[in-house]
Amino acid sequence: MHALSRVPKLSSRAALRTPLVATAVSRAPRRANVAAVRTLTSASSAAQTDRDTITRLLYSIGTKREVERYLRIFSSSADASNPAKFAVIKVGGAVLDNVEELAINLSFLYRVGLYPVVLHGAGPQLNNIIESAGVIPDYIDGIRVTDAQTLQIARRVFLDENLKLVAALEKLGTRARPITSGVFTADYLDKDKYGLVGKITKVDKRPIEAAIRAGALPILTSLAESNAGQILNVNADIAAGELAKELEPMKIVFLNDKGGMFHGITSEKLDVINLDEEYDELMKQPWVKYGTKLKLREFKELLDHLPRSSSVAVISVDSLQRELFTDSGAGTLIRRGYKLFQHKTIDSIGADRLRQVIHDRDPDVLSGDESVTGVLNSLKETPYTIYGDEPLDVVAIVSHPEDEVPILTKLLASRNGIMNGIVDNVFNAIRKEHRRLFWTARADDENRAWHFERADGSFTRAGKSLFWYGVHDVREIEHIVKSFEEKGRIPRTYLPVGPSAPPHRAGQAPGGVRSYSTMVRRRVPGSSRGYATAAPSTEEKRLALIGARGFTGQALTTLLSSHPHLNLTHVSSRQLAGYPLTNYTKSPVTYSDLSVADVERMEKDGEVDAWVMALPNGVCKPFVDAIDRGTAERKDGRSGSVVVDLSADYRFEDGWTYGLPELYGRTAIRASKRISNPGCYATSTQLLVAPLLKLLAPGVWPTVFGVSGYSGAGTVTGPTDPDGRPTTVPKVTPKSLHGGIRPYSLTDHIHEREAGRHLSTLLAPGGGSGGSGGSGGSGGSGVKVAFVPTVGPWFSGITSVLSMPLRESATARDVRALYEARYAGERLVRLTNAVPTLADIENQHGWTVGGFQVHSEGDRAVVVGGLDNLLKGAATQCLQNLNLALGYDEYAGIPIASA
Repeated sequence: MHALSRVPKLSSRAALRTPLVATAVSRAPRRANVAAVRTLTSASSAAQTDRDTITRLLYSIGTKREVERYLRIFSSSADASNPAKFAVIKVGGAVLDNVEELAINLSFLYRVGLYPVVLHGAGPQLNNIIESAGVIPDYIDGIRVTDAQTLQIARRVFLDENLKLVAALEKLGTRARPITSGVFTADYLDKDKYGLVGKITKVDKRPIEAAIRAGALPILTSLAESNAGQILNVNADIAAGELAKELEPMKIVFLNDKGGMFHGITSEKLDVINLDEEYDELMKQPWVKYGTKLKLREFKELLDHLPRSSSVAVISVDSLQRELFTDSGAGTLIRRGYKLFQHKTIDSIGADRLRQVIHDRDPDVLSGDESVTGVLNSLKETPYTIYGDEPLDVVAIVSHPEDEVPILTKLLASRNGIMNGIVDNVFNAIRKEHRRLFWTARADDENRAWHFERADGSFTRAGKSLFWYGVHDVREIEHIVKSFEEKGRIPRTYLPVGPSAPPHRAGQAPGGVRSYSTMVRRRVPGSSRGYATAAPSTEEKRLALIGARGFTGQALTTLLSSHPHLNLTHVSSRQLAGYPLTNYTKSPVTYSDLSVADVERMEKDGEVDAWVMALPNGVCKPFVDAIDRGTAERKDGRSGSVVVDLSADYRFEDGWTYGLPELYGRTAIRASKRISNPGCYATSTQLLVAPLLKLLAPGVWPTVFGVSGYSGAGTVTGPTDPDGRPTTVPKVTPKSLHGGIRPYSLTDHIHEREAGRHLSTLLAPGGGSGGSGGSGGSGGSGVKVAFVPTVGPWFSGITSVLSMPLRESATARDVRALYEARYAGERLVRLTNAVPTLADIENQHGWTVGGFQVHSEGDRAVVVGGLDNLLKGAATQCLQNLNLALGYDEYAGIPIASA
């Protein structure tokens, strides 16, 4: 029952990357990429930088296997008769503002023998010049109205920008040929409406091919000529599309400064859009409108004219090499794909077709361990679903008896299915249907990396590996596997579950294969591209809150009143047991006093889908242990509830996911059942420090001075009200502060250690996007932060002031740009030039940063950030984490307008 067939040694990322088009500002570390491309500038001559040297430099951004595979594929895409088959790269005008970086990346391709066709726009440059000339740019339907004066300026701007790029390439020893006319023939689009704007009617590829045959990169503008010789302005995106239709290249890359396409609600980058499968539904989404809808239509129209192997990518220039030469890629990939099917019977798919696929691809049949007839007969033993695409490039079979965990028994892919990413389309379709899944593969399977990227856990016994997702408790896994073996659904190979020795210490198992276990693996960020239309869940779910008496619990219950799908069904408070919950309006809820035994029973019976622990530090563990025990005893076959802990108890535990989505990503939170909510000061501190990590001077600590409203000090039980109900009062009052502020915990505050621990992960290879990869102020052991907390006489709101010594001179504009890049698209982060005040912070659901300043000597940056300690510092962030873990839209129930 090995899931993945003996296909060419190609990971799914390779499958996604081969037919590709340009993409996005990746938040993965750019250090290796930039270091590699910058090496070009130090070469004394072109002769010193040969293909082998450049290839070795590329190994810094991907594995040797990846780089060499893509070089082979790209090099074979063109020949003497069709030299322009590698790629069309459309360069946005904003990208030309950093022409040196663009030239370096293009020179890399040239030095390894690849000749992309480059076409550029110049919109921003043109606007700047015509506005300075007193001409106001005019647009109709998004198309620039072009009169004679505008066209005259446009011709000059296009020529200037073209020659700048050519000169930058020639400076690096890369031959380039400017082609500013003779390629595009056009008619007037609508002369009365748009003026001198053209619609391309013909593309002459001869000047392009002549340039490549002469050993030069062709650099084109988007100006066209009518049959009468009139110069016409053409939108550069449209010109690139028409050029691609004529050349039919392997790659179509759109370089821009945004780096991809983004979801209109969650603001997350869209990894992959499969048009055949998703286009109709995607165009119905309320967030797909205006420019996004136009782009999707243009991409679909383009790809409908090209071979199915062609694809479009939208990326930033700094991601170009990673996009082209690594499996992980960068940005947004748009491809046609194939319509997928589901069949419940062999006859509905066609017995002969299925028999041939099994005969040709099933590794157990090819090895003689099974027969085709035996495989088909085994399908009759349990209910099953066959998944695949129309040409049967991928066929998957899932066995799913009623009330049992499903097993992926076969995943059989052709080379085309791997190369075009269809195997991932099919697997994603299975994930939509099955929240939990087990499958196996041979331990020597050359595609094992594909399995690991998609599994939450795995272990290996006697030459076979068992993978799964959707189950996170070892005892539950063992129970499931035992049930599989008792019913003959898998061989008697895998028990006991483990844990076995890790790979670096494991002894040799029989057959020379290491026996090891990777329990509840954390999914590699960015390792798998998902559907653009993977709709958030709308399933109604139930939440229990333990410790609802404090200020944070009160803030959370208020938020939950507006949540469209999550219902608060239990609130626990020893002092308030029996009293009604007053600030939750969706339904009547009465406080209870849940014991550890109550919690274990509720989890065992599946009474809730999620728990929030809003308890003081050091109190949470007995309740979490009870939930673990209840999960192990569940009879419904489900994997247990989500737990979000608001205390500091689990923020340093490796087995828990640290829930700060804006810094450490959403993928791990979505896959997690145990989430530690960051501290309020720690949240603001990390958001402040992260964008500047790569500039942190060695041997020093960044310093953060934080002032919080008195609600951050917690609560105590106050006097009873007239009805005898206990009240909650702040532990620190404004009166006790005498109108001033009070510093406390001057060293070793727990949020100081928390911030340093998690910021250090950004310096690790592959750990986030903001790390410099150096030691920062830690001497190589990680990040350390000097933090001084202070309490002030207002109710809520934290102001944090960062002072960071810099390793190199920078300006305030440089500093702000780092924050803009780091938090682009983040809906709960707001940038302002001014220093944030309490009015910008209190009662707001997001984090505000501003006041960007650099010392006159350029060696120290000061930045101010702030958040409401009860909201983004606690309750709002908790709701973000709950939403992600439960499959909801991340911002469901959060008033974004007040973020």
